[in-house]
Amino acid sequence: MAVLDTNDCAALLEDLTATAARAAETIRHCGVGSPRHKADGSPVTAADEAAEAVILRDLESLAPAIPIVSEERWTEHQTQAFQSQIYFLIDPLDGTREFIAGRDEFTVNIALIKAGVPLLGIIAAPAANLAWRGMVGRGAERVTLGDQSRRIAIGTRPRPAQPVVMVSRSHLDAGTKAYLAGIPQASSVGCGSSIKFCRIAEGTADLYPRLAPTHDWDVAAGHAIVMAAGGDVSARDGSRLVYGSPKRLIGDFIARGDRR
Repeated sequence: MAVLDTNDCAALLEDLTATAARAAETIRHCGVGSPRHKADGSPVTAADEAAEAVILRDLESLAPAIPIVSEERWTEHQTQAFQSQIYFLIDPLDGTREFIAGRDEFTVNIALIKAGVPLLGIIAAPAANLAWRGMVGRGAERVTLGDQSRRIAIGTRPRPAQPVVMVSRSHLDAGTKAYLAGIPQASSVGCGSSIKFCRIAEGTADLYPRLAPTHDWDVAAGHAIVMAAGGDVSARDGSRLVYGSPKRLIGDFIARGDRR
Protein backbone atom coordinates (compact mmCIF):
# COMPACT_ATOMS: atom_id res chain seq x y z
CA MET A 1 0.00 0.00 0.00
CA ALA A 2 1.34 3.44 -0.88
CA VAL A 3 1.86 5.96 1.93
CA LEU A 4 1.43 9.66 1.12
CA ASP A 5 1.96 12.63 3.43
CA THR A 6 0.52 16.13 2.98
CA ASN A 7 3.47 17.36 0.94
CA ASP A 8 3.21 14.33 -1.32
CA CYS A 9 -0.48 15.03 -1.91
CA ALA A 10 0.16 18.71 -2.67
CA ALA A 11 2.80 17.81 -5.26
CA LEU A 12 0.57 15.10 -6.67
CA LEU A 13 -2.28 17.57 -7.11
CA GLU A 14 -0.03 19.72 -9.30
CA ASP A 15 0.87 16.68 -11.42
CA LEU A 16 -2.76 15.60 -11.66
CA THR A 17 -3.73 19.07 -12.88
CA ALA A 18 -1.25 18.69 -15.73
CA THR A 19 -2.64 15.23 -16.46
CA ALA A 20 -6.21 16.55 -16.52
CA ALA A 21 -5.11 19.31 -18.90
CA ARG A 22 -3.60 16.74 -21.28
CA ALA A 23 -6.76 14.64 -21.12
CA ALA A 24 -8.88 17.74 -21.78
CA GLU A 25 -6.78 18.59 -24.83
CA THR A 26 -7.16 15.02 -26.08
CA ILE A 27 -10.95 15.27 -25.80
CA ARG A 28 -10.96 18.53 -27.75
CA HIS A 29 -8.91 16.96 -30.54
CA CYS A 30 -10.97 13.77 -30.71
CA GLY A 31 -14.40 15.32 -30.95
CA VAL A 32 -17.56 13.22 -30.65
CA GLY A 33 -16.94 10.84 -33.56
CA SER A 34 -19.34 7.88 -33.70
CA PRO A 35 -20.75 7.16 -30.21
CA ARG A 36 -21.72 3.64 -29.22
CA HIS A 37 -23.41 2.14 -26.18
CA LYS A 38 -21.88 0.00 -23.46
CA ALA A 39 -23.54 -3.08 -21.99
CA ASP A 40 -25.34 -0.95 -19.37
CA GLY A 41 -26.82 1.29 -22.07
CA SER A 42 -24.66 4.34 -21.31
CA PRO A 43 -22.93 6.05 -24.24
CA VAL A 44 -19.18 6.06 -24.85
CA THR A 45 -17.06 7.79 -27.48
CA ALA A 46 -13.52 7.54 -28.77
CA ALA A 47 -12.80 10.67 -26.73
CA ASP A 48 -13.68 8.83 -23.48
CA GLU A 49 -11.20 6.08 -24.32
CA ALA A 50 -8.45 8.39 -25.57
CA ALA A 51 -8.67 10.57 -22.45
CA GLU A 52 -8.55 7.46 -20.28
CA ALA A 53 -5.41 6.26 -22.06
CA VAL A 54 -3.70 9.60 -21.34
CA ILE A 55 -4.66 9.50 -17.66
CA LEU A 56 -3.68 5.86 -17.14
CA ARG A 57 -0.30 6.42 -18.76
CA ASP A 58 0.41 9.44 -16.55
CA LEU A 59 -0.78 7.83 -13.31
CA GLU A 60 1.17 4.66 -13.92
CA SER A 61 4.27 6.81 -14.37
CA LEU A 62 3.59 9.20 -11.47
CA ALA A 63 2.60 6.63 -8.85
CA PRO A 64 3.02 3.04 -10.08
CA ALA A 65 2.32 1.62 -6.61
CA ILE A 66 -1.16 3.13 -6.41
CA PRO A 67 -4.02 1.10 -7.98
CA ILE A 68 -6.39 2.76 -10.45
CA VAL A 69 -10.14 2.37 -10.78
CA SER A 70 -11.45 3.89 -14.01
CA GLU A 71 -14.98 3.97 -15.42
CA GLU A 72 -14.12 2.77 -18.90
CA ARG A 73 -12.07 -0.27 -17.88
CA TRP A 74 -14.12 -1.29 -14.84
CA THR A 75 -16.69 -4.07 -15.03
CA GLU A 76 -19.03 -5.53 -12.41
CA HIS A 77 -16.89 -8.66 -12.40
CA GLN A 78 -14.09 -6.67 -10.74
CA THR A 79 -15.35 -6.92 -7.19
CA GLN A 80 -12.22 -5.98 -5.23
CA ALA A 81 -13.40 -3.26 -2.89
CA PHE A 82 -10.18 -1.30 -2.16
CA GLN A 83 -11.92 0.18 0.89
CA SER A 84 -8.76 -0.04 3.02
CA GLN A 85 -6.38 1.09 0.28
CA ILE A 86 -5.19 4.24 -1.39
CA TYR A 87 -6.23 4.30 -5.03
CA PHE A 88 -7.00 6.65 -7.90
CA LEU A 89 -10.60 6.92 -9.06
CA ILE A 90 -11.14 8.45 -12.50
CA ASP A 91 -13.87 9.32 -14.96
CA PRO A 92 -12.05 10.33 -18.13
CA LEU A 93 -15.12 12.02 -19.61
CA ASP A 94 -17.98 12.75 -17.25
CA GLY A 95 -21.09 14.05 -19.00
CA THR A 96 -20.74 12.02 -22.19
CA ARG A 97 -24.39 12.71 -23.05
CA GLU A 98 -23.74 16.47 -22.86
CA PHE A 99 -20.57 16.03 -24.94
CA ILE A 100 -22.50 14.15 -27.65
CA ALA A 101 -25.27 16.77 -27.59
CA GLY A 102 -22.74 19.53 -28.27
CA ARG A 103 -23.04 21.17 -24.87
CA ASP A 104 -20.02 22.46 -22.93
CA GLU A 105 -20.87 20.67 -19.66
CA PHE A 106 -18.46 17.73 -19.68
CA THR A 107 -15.43 17.16 -17.50
CA VAL A 108 -12.41 15.06 -16.64
CA ASN A 109 -12.58 13.77 -13.04
CA ILE A 110 -9.62 12.48 -11.03
CA ALA A 111 -9.73 11.69 -7.29
CA LEU A 112 -7.44 10.03 -4.77
CA ILE A 113 -9.24 7.82 -2.25
CA LYS A 114 -7.95 6.45 1.06
CA ALA A 115 -9.95 4.07 3.26
CA GLY A 116 -13.13 4.90 1.37
CA VAL A 117 -12.74 8.70 1.70
CA PRO A 118 -11.61 11.23 -0.96
CA LEU A 119 -8.33 12.98 -0.09
CA LEU A 120 -8.09 15.22 -3.13
CA GLY A 121 -9.83 15.83 -6.42
CA ILE A 122 -9.59 17.67 -9.69
CA ILE A 123 -12.34 18.41 -12.21
CA ALA A 124 -11.27 19.83 -15.56
CA ALA A 125 -13.74 21.41 -17.99
CA PRO A 126 -12.21 21.20 -21.48
CA ALA A 127 -14.69 23.59 -23.11
CA ALA A 128 -14.05 26.28 -20.49
CA ASN A 129 -10.29 25.65 -20.31
CA LEU A 130 -10.63 25.62 -16.51
CA ALA A 131 -10.11 23.18 -13.67
CA TRP A 132 -11.28 23.14 -10.08
CA ARG A 133 -9.14 21.28 -7.58
CA GLY A 134 -8.84 20.78 -3.85
CA MET A 135 -7.21 18.82 -1.07
CA VAL A 136 -9.38 18.21 1.97
CA GLY A 137 -8.12 20.36 4.83
CA ARG A 138 -5.90 22.47 2.56
CA GLY A 139 -8.33 24.53 0.47
CA ALA A 140 -9.54 24.67 -3.12
CA GLU A 141 -8.68 26.60 -6.27
CA ARG A 142 -9.82 27.31 -9.79
CA VAL A 143 -6.98 27.20 -12.31
CA THR A 144 -6.49 27.75 -16.03
CA LEU A 145 -5.67 24.57 -17.91
CA GLY A 146 -2.17 24.65 -19.32
CA ASP A 147 -1.11 27.54 -17.07
CA GLN A 148 -1.34 26.53 -13.43
CA SER A 149 0.15 29.87 -12.35
CA ARG A 150 -3.23 31.43 -13.20
CA ARG A 151 -5.17 30.35 -10.14
CA ILE A 152 -7.66 31.76 -7.69
CA ALA A 153 -8.61 30.46 -4.27
CA ILE A 154 -12.28 29.51 -4.04
CA GLY A 155 -14.66 28.81 -1.18
CA THR A 156 -18.29 28.07 -0.49
CA ARG A 157 -20.73 30.71 0.73
CA PRO A 158 -23.27 30.91 3.58
CA ARG A 159 -26.65 29.67 2.42
CA PRO A 160 -28.84 32.60 1.32
CA ALA A 161 -32.58 32.94 1.83
CA GLN A 162 -33.09 32.03 -1.82
CA PRO A 163 -30.64 29.19 -2.42
CA VAL A 164 -29.42 28.19 -5.86
CA VAL A 165 -29.82 24.44 -6.33
CA MET A 166 -27.89 22.59 -9.01
CA VAL A 167 -29.77 19.71 -10.64
CA SER A 168 -28.73 17.15 -13.19
CA ARG A 169 -29.72 18.02 -16.73
CA SER A 170 -29.82 14.36 -17.84
CA HIS A 171 -30.68 12.49 -14.61
CA LEU A 172 -33.35 14.35 -12.61
CA ASP A 173 -35.00 11.57 -10.61
CA ALA A 174 -38.34 11.63 -8.78
CA GLY A 175 -36.74 11.65 -5.33
CA THR A 176 -34.68 14.71 -6.16
CA LYS A 177 -37.73 16.48 -7.58
CA ALA A 178 -39.61 15.84 -4.34
CA TYR A 179 -36.67 17.14 -2.30
CA LEU A 180 -36.54 20.33 -4.39
CA ALA A 181 -40.24 20.92 -3.84
CA GLY A 182 -39.56 21.15 -0.12
CA ILE A 183 -37.01 23.98 -0.39
CA PRO A 184 -38.85 27.32 -0.24
CA GLN A 185 -37.77 30.09 -2.63
CA ALA A 186 -35.08 27.96 -4.23
CA SER A 187 -34.08 28.44 -7.85
CA SER A 188 -33.04 25.35 -9.79
CA VAL A 189 -30.26 25.42 -12.37
CA GLY A 190 -29.86 22.49 -14.75
CA CYS A 191 -26.29 21.47 -15.45
CA GLY A 192 -24.45 18.45 -16.80
CA SER A 193 -21.48 16.54 -15.38
CA SER A 194 -19.51 17.30 -12.23
CA ILE A 195 -19.49 21.05 -12.86
CA LYS A 196 -22.39 21.15 -10.38
CA PHE A 197 -19.94 20.43 -7.55
CA CYS A 198 -17.64 23.17 -8.85
CA ARG A 199 -20.40 25.78 -8.70
CA ILE A 200 -20.92 24.99 -5.04
CA ALA A 201 -17.18 25.00 -4.32
CA GLU A 202 -16.71 28.43 -5.90
CA GLY A 203 -19.72 29.93 -4.09
CA THR A 204 -22.10 30.47 -7.00
CA ALA A 205 -24.55 27.75 -5.92
CA ASP A 206 -25.67 26.28 -2.60
CA LEU A 207 -27.02 22.74 -2.96
CA TYR A 208 -26.69 19.76 -5.25
CA PRO A 209 -28.97 16.85 -4.30
CA ARG A 210 -28.79 13.52 -6.11
CA LEU A 211 -31.20 11.09 -4.47
CA ALA A 212 -30.64 8.11 -6.75
CA PRO A 213 -27.67 5.75 -7.10
CA THR A 214 -24.59 7.21 -8.77
CA HIS A 215 -21.23 5.64 -9.58
CA ASP A 216 -18.25 6.47 -7.38
CA TRP A 217 -16.30 8.12 -10.21
CA ASP A 218 -19.13 10.60 -10.83
CA VAL A 219 -18.97 11.90 -7.26
CA ALA A 220 -15.54 11.49 -5.65
CA ALA A 221 -13.55 14.33 -7.25
CA GLY A 222 -16.38 16.81 -6.67
CA HIS A 223 -16.78 15.54 -3.11
CA ALA A 224 -13.12 16.31 -2.37
CA ILE A 225 -13.30 19.77 -3.95
CA VAL A 226 -16.48 20.80 -2.11
CA MET A 227 -15.03 19.61 1.21
CA ALA A 228 -11.75 21.41 0.51
CA ALA A 229 -13.69 24.61 -0.27
CA GLY A 230 -15.53 24.51 3.08
CA GLY A 231 -18.69 22.63 2.18
CA ASP A 232 -20.02 19.16 2.85
CA VAL A 233 -21.07 16.11 0.87
CA SER A 234 -22.95 13.36 2.69
CA ALA A 235 -25.80 10.91 2.30
CA ARG A 236 -29.33 12.27 2.62
CA ASP A 237 -29.54 10.87 6.16
CA GLY A 238 -26.33 12.70 7.10
CA SER A 239 -24.10 9.64 7.12
CA ARG A 240 -20.65 9.63 5.55
CA LEU A 241 -20.26 8.50 1.95
CA VAL A 242 -18.02 5.46 1.58
CA TYR A 243 -16.33 4.74 -1.74
CA GLY A 244 -15.12 1.36 -2.93
CA SER A 245 -18.16 -0.91 -2.63
CA PRO A 246 -18.12 -3.90 -5.01
CA LYS A 247 -20.58 -2.23 -7.40
CA ARG A 248 -18.95 1.22 -7.08
CA LEU A 249 -22.24 2.91 -6.24
CA ILE A 250 -23.17 5.80 -3.96
CA GLY A 251 -26.83 5.38 -2.95
CA ASP A 252 -27.65 9.08 -2.69
CA PHE A 253 -25.98 12.32 -1.62
CA ILE A 254 -26.47 16.02 -0.99
CA ALA A 255 -23.61 18.47 -1.60
CA ARG A 256 -23.90 21.65 0.46
CA GLY A 257 -21.93 24.85 0.40
CA ASP A 258 -22.97 25.67 3.95
CA ARG A 259 -22.26 22.82 6.40
CA ARG A 260 -24.96 23.91 8.86
